[in-house]
Amino acid sequence: MKTTAFIGTGRMAAALISCICKSSVSRNIIASDKNNINLARIKKQFKIKTTTDNKEAARNSDIVFICVKPQDIDAVLDEIKDVVKNQLIVSIAAGIRLKHLENKLKNKRIIRVMPNINCIAGEMAAGFSAGKYATKEDIKNVSGILNSAGIAFFMKEDLLDAVTGISGSGPAFFAYFIDAFVKAGVKNGLPRETAFKLACQTALGTGRLLMEKNLSPDKLIAMVASKKGTTVAGLDVLKKHKAKNILIKTIDAAVKRSKELGR
Repeated sequence: MKTTAFIGTGRMAAALISCICKSSVSRNIIASDKNNINLARIKKQFKIKTTTDNKEAARNSDIVFICVKPQDIDAVLDEIKDVVKNQLIVSIAAGIRLKHLENKLKNKRIIRVMPNINCIAGEMAAGFSAGKYATKEDIKNVSGILNSAGIAFFMKEDLLDAVTGISGSGPAFFAYFIDAFVKAGVKNGLPRETAFKLACQTALGTGRLLMEKNLSPDKLIAMVASKKGTTVAGLDVLKKHKAKNILIKTIDAAVKRSKELGR
């Protein structure tokens, strides 16, 4: 049975481990972290092997997920580079490009992933790219793991900045909009909890309806917006204030920042 290692046991690592444990793919899992509290939590939750030794985790695995903060990744790469032989390295560190990873780990098979926080709920939207030494089998294996946590798209690395803007930062943007829905509901007399659940379920249902019925956003809008009705009254406000342009600028700003932070 193949073994997958996770170096770093934060929220994203825990979410990915959870999805692997729930999937039909049989894998041994080992997790490493310098934080004993995180390790104890992961071990108790998933009943997996844990260690404070990153080298041990990497040495005894087929796939190594590096799930540490961008500012910590160089120290981890330097630590494990001598024990990495034929392992596939998968980095989820934001902004750390394949070229940098390949310079640190010479001639190694590397895949870079841009996940998002919705992985915690098993609804991740991710993009991933492969280094020049990664194989088709590597891409297939990582795709299987990521898609068990939601959806993932293989693409050229220069598109990952756009993924960062849309789905990486996107949960925060959608949460911002949902908060406005909730406040509007409370303003108009709804209890906060009711407004919150209505807003969240509406967002969830809208996304699911668009995807499952393969509807364009314009088509769905037309289905809801009857002439001189309530939806049209609201849409007129959005159009008057050019809300769509504001949203596009929001995504553009996130994409630009992702490019600036890349190394």
